[in-house]
Amino acid sequence: MDWLSKKEVWERNVIIVWFGVFMTGIGLSEIIPFLSLYVDTLGHFSKNELTLYSGAAFAVTFLVTAIVSPLWGKLADQKGRKLMMLRAAAGMGVIFFLMGFTTNVWQLIILRAIQGALGGFVSNANALIATQTPKSQVGRSLGIVVTGFTAGTLLGPIVGGALASAFSYQLTFHITGFIMFLVFFLILFLVQENQRPSQVNQQKPLEKITWATLPHKHLLVSLFITTMLVQAVNMSINPIVSLFVRELVHNSHNVTFLAGVVAAAPGLATIIAAPSFGRLGDRIGTRFLIQIGFVIAVLAFIPTAFVTSVTLLIVLRFIVGISDATLLPAIQTLLSKNSPQNMISRIFSYNQSFQAIGSVAGPMLGAVIANLYDYRAIFLVSAGIMVINALLFSWNTRRQTAK
Repeated sequence: MDWLSKKEVWERNVIIVWFGVFMTGIGLSEIIPFLSLYVDTLGHFSKNELTLYSGAAFAVTFLVTAIVSPLWGKLADQKGRKLMMLRAAAGMGVIFFLMGFTTNVWQLIILRAIQGALGGFVSNANALIATQTPKSQVGRSLGIVVTGFTAGTLLGPIVGGALASAFSYQLTFHITGFIMFLVFFLILFLVQENQRPSQVNQQKPLEKITWATLPHKHLLVSLFITTMLVQAVNMSINPIVSLFVRELVHNSHNVTFLAGVVAAAPGLATIIAAPSFGRLGDRIGTRFLIQIGFVIAVLAFIPTAFVTSVTLLIVLRFIVGISDATLLPAIQTLLSKNSPQNMISRIFSYNQSFQAIGSVAGPMLGAVIANLYDYRAIFLVSAGIMVINALLFSWNTRRQTAK
């Protein structure tokens, strides 16, 4: 740990927080390969019942997160972001341990709901980095944190599937719980949160700012909606990715592997590109970078609807990940720049709520469109959503500048 102790405080914070959000991403996504199989071990269900209970167990975490996250954000602004990260890490550690002891499906669903209620780790991680990092390094630092969560979400299904195959579903939950306790202690001893001098000097004026008097609320709401829609279009392909790949390769025997590569491509691109785009945003401006991200997304989604080979599909999904690499860190940076210090955790928590809504709405949207039309229509609708998203963001940006 000598190399870590030699780092500046803000650099050490970024490294530890990166690991924390990485493990959180794994914890949230590792259950995807075996959740329905685990539910099936908790009772005797028909096919429809198994589908219903599995869907409920998956979605309830995001639904509760969307509702509860702003409450934790408000408390974080009052008590500190590090404290809320410690609470969330400890809470997830306990919940993951308990999930390994469930004996019926309702216990699992209740624990998944509590997991959502005790969340807020990622939003407060972003808020802590935004407030504890030199302004010239905020974009790059938030870009690094974004790669942590994206990498965890990307690798989660692989890690979860490997652990469940090597050990058991129960032990997989226990191992994840242990790692979250490790995150708790790393944050407790290695992450430092200090007030900025500007926050101390301007404390009284900042305390008078509420949501009703927030000067940039229209821009912030636009960013919330942008986050929700980006997450929705990213998740919309999830229900049909294997089926679409099977259609492209004409029922080849390696459909599962190819579908995994397609699913992983956007996350891999985000991991590679996000830090660089974070630095670019610090130089050319985050609003301009977000507009570039919209253009890249539209240019990727439209031709995806007409692909005839899985190779081209992988390339275009990789380009979607590059779009995410421009959008996601820039959104976080713009949120931090337009949020008063006494509300920044609340703002990031609102953003997480909208992201959770997108996580639930995206797969539902994809399934509905695929049933009404076909798989390819999902990409055209996604392109349309991003165009609307771009127009809304541009309108709110001009409105904010005109004031």
